[in-house]
Amino acid sequence: MPRTKVLKVTDIEKDRAALDQAAALLREGKLVAIPTETVYGLAANALDPQAAHAIYTAKGRPGDNPLIVHVSDLSQIPPLVKTVPDALRRLAEAFWPGPMTVIMEKSDKIPPATSGGLETVAIRMPSHPVARELIRRSGVPLAAPSANLSGSPSPTTAQHCIDDLTGRVDAIVDGGECEVGVESTVLTLCTDPPSVLRPGAVTLEMLRQVIPEMTLDPGVFEHLSDDCKVASPGMKYKHYSPKARVVLVRGDLAQFGRFVASQKQDFGILCFEEDAPHFWGRRCITYGHENDPASQAHRLFDALRQVDKEGLGMVYVRISDIEGIGQAVYNRLLRAAGFDVILL
Repeated sequence: MPRTKVLKVTDIEKDRAALDQAAALLREGKLVAIPTETVYGLAANALDPQAAHAIYTAKGRPGDNPLIVHVSDLSQIPPLVKTVPDALRRLAEAFWPGPMTVIMEKSDKIPPATSGGLETVAIRMPSHPVARELIRRSGVPLAAPSANLSGSPSPTTAQHCIDDLTGRVDAIVDGGECEVGVESTVLTLCTDPPSVLRPGAVTLEMLRQVIPEMTLDPGVFEHLSDDCKVASPGMKYKHYSPKARVVLVRGDLAQFGRFVASQKQDFGILCFEEDAPHFWGRRCITYGHENDPASQAHRLFDALRQVDKEGLGMVYVRISDIEGIGQAVYNRLLRAAGFDVILL
């Protein structure tokens, strides 16, 4: 088992030694958890099949769940794909660097271990300055799924990575709290029309400003069978879940209040900050404001981790709008709950 270093980076100029250590490890094929604007990623050399395999092993991740390749500059993309679609150039101009991942046909430089055995590759250009600097210093594109144990809530702080991966990875770069809080939007340019496979902070409405024909894949909100082959991370397996049973409850505050009052078993509540005073005396965890889906996204995974810290065996989650980035929040909650939803 590796001895995991924690490298603090608060300033790219002042913390060059820590960045150099992390970049050297990445060049050697080692595993390093790194901050991005979405969630922390478990990074390794995307062109090294052994390094990619090591990511799956450290996370306990199924081998058919493809990894996202992170680049710091558009010039790094042509060698990784068969062709660079014109649509990518338009999307990149609008949303990169940022929380958008684009799937294209891969070149032979991308090993099957990185692509999950698919003939496609998922690529994104993060906006977090530490992530971009580490890609630049390491000199290789980085495969980087979320830096957590597979299936558990994604990490949005270095402490989350420490809790999950100490002794499993070579280093964790502490770059502070992640800004967005949910993983990137994933879209594919390998279908006609292009479609969103995983919602995120770059919303369907935003994407349609660039590609009007962009669609939403049915798998975003529907359960896919175990034998289904998927092109994007986060589509097939139960994800983002605490150890507790998670049940989603869709309704207004009054309906939700009546529902939880009628329940006899021991449970906790995951709700909006405005709701909490109505459930005084119950074990209540909040995840942002009802009318602010961005705040929900920012708080979601920390709140799901708090469920386990509180020792809860079951939690009822109040959900509301699923528009804009709210689609990403609902998508993550659906998978955390294993599609266990009650409509009031």
